[in-house]
Order: sequence, then C-alpha cells, then structure tokens
Amino acid sequence: MSALLRDKRLPVLVTAILFIAMFAGGASRYQNQNFLSVQVIANLFIDNGYLLVAAIGATFVILTGGIDLSVGSIVGFTTMLTAWLVQQQHWPVLVVIPLVLAVGCLGGYLMGYVIHYFEIQPFIVTLAGLFLFRGLCLVISKESISIDDRTISKLALYQVQLPGGTFLSLGAVTSLVFLAAAAFVLHYTTFGRRVYAIGGNEQSALLMGVPVARTKVAVYTISGFCSALAGLLFTLYIQSGDPLHAVGLELDAIAAVVIGGTLLTGGAGYVVGTMLGVLVIGLIKTIISYEGTLSSWWIKVLTGALLLAFILLQRVIGSRGRAAPLPAR
Repeated sequence: MSALLRDKRLPVLVTAILFIAMFAGGASRYQNQNFLSVQVIANLFIDNGYLLVAAIGATFVILTGGIDLSVGSIVGFTTMLTAWLVQQQHWPVLVVIPLVLAVGCLGGYLMGYVIHYFEIQPFIVTLAGLFLFRGLCLVISKESISIDDRTISKLALYQVQLPGGTFLSLGAVTSLVFLAAAAFVLHYTTFGRRVYAIGGNEQSALLMGVPVARTKVAVYTISGFCSALAGLLFTLYIQSGDPLHAVGLELDAIAAVVIGGTLLTGGAGYVVGTMLGVLVIGLIKTIISYEGTLSSWWIKVLTGALLLAFILLQRVIGSRGRAAPLPAR
C-alpha cells in the first residue's frame, strides 16, 4: 500500500478509472440514445478542444509550482481581437493568427518576467493579467462581434473523417496534435526535465545548475501561447468575439489539471492526465445534456466536488507517501 501511495501515476489511474466508470454509467442509462457511439467520444474533443489546449498551458505552469489566472481573459481577448481585426478591419486570417499568438506569448512572457525577477506571487501577477486582458476586451468593443468571414467559416466547418463515419473538427485535431507535442517536450527534452526539477524543489534545481529564471519565464510564455491558441480554437467553435467569452475558463483549466493528477505543489503530473481531466469535465456536460432535466449549474457543482476530492487524494498520497517506512534491505 505504501508503494502504491508513493506512485506518482496513481492520480492519473484514478482519473482514468473515473472516466471509464462515468462512461459505463452513461452507456447503461442512455443505451437507447446512441450514447455508445464512437462519435460521442469524438464530440468530447470537438466540444472541449480549446479547453484541452488551455489546460495544457496551465499544466506547464502548475508543474513548476505556479498558477496562471489569466488564461480565460487571454482566451476572451483573443476572440475579441480576432473578430475585430477580421470582421471590422478586414485583415487576412493568415495575418491575424500569428499576430494574436504573438500577443499571447508577450502577455505570458511579461507575467513570467515580473513573477521571477520582481519576486511577486504568481497569484497576484496573473490576477492582474486577468483584469488587464478582460479590460482590453471591453476597450475593443462592449458588444459581441459576429464573424461571417469565409475563411473562418471554412475552418470552423472543416472535418477530418475517421473510420466508421466518425469525424473530428479542425480544433479537435489541433488540440490532439498539441497534446502529443506537449507530452514529448515534458517527458523527452531537457526543458521538460527542468520544469519538473523546478516544481520539485526550486532551490535544489538552482544549485544543480538549472536555469530557473529562463525556464520559469518560458513556462508562462508557453501558457500565454496556449491561451491564445485556445482563443483561436474557441473563435472557430463559436464564430464570434465577445467581452464575456471564456469567463471562468481559467478555473475549468486548473480543475482539469488537478483532476488529471498534477500536484498543485508542482513537480509531478502528466499532460495525458490533463487530457483525462478535460474528458471527465466534458463527459459531465454530455451526461447532463442527455439527462435534459438538469440545470447547467450542475456542471460547476460536480466539477467542484471532483476537484475537492482530488485535492484530498493528493493530500493523502503526499502525507502517507512521506510517512511510509522505507523497505527493509
């Protein structure tokens, strides 16, 4: 038992079992409503691809022991900036995409720079970023901006056909490709090892020669990039910009990361676990929509309950893992 509690893969395993159990329950309850269709699984990625990308960025930050509360605001600002440039200023989409990604990177870089070099808590700095980018949304426009650009419409309607008549949207495919890239970076590159080292113990990482400053700033830059990319995917999903888009999305992203098994204290976690966390949240939405009689607020209630349960699980694993006696030689 002590060896099991020290295994860092245990939270991810629990999340996977939870997802399977929830899906099996849904399949049993809604067996006459085609719940077992492969398209239902595909729809989880179609409807939550933007959240997956945002949560991947949050995973990088949380692995270092930090936090990023600006995610939802950057997503909302990206939708507003994209809609304003494409719809009202008539900029080409191929010019707007790299521009908004650069803006997201710049915002993340500035927050990471202030956090490290001015030694201010990430909570405070990213909270300031939350207000800044949400305010910039209102500077652009106080009203929603619908997009009827032909290129945006084509990208939004583009489908990748899979065997059996199943399909994925461009946003879903992008999120899965980005997931694979993030997993490779974290687990097979020097940068990824530095991220885990900083989350494990920043002072020890510094003594070992890890470039802590450069890595921490890079992590927040990645988070800003992921938020901007998630904003682009959300723009394709909703085809509009609105100052209230993605309000509270940062909390959904953090919840997905924690439910996926990443420790809030940093140093342990997997982006695959983050994907499972996003799928669990998405499956809650799907089951509630199939139920038909439940309010959408139950999504928040159940997500909060799961978040609390996984935080308690992390606490139990951490305390018992430390207290477990060493095996006899």
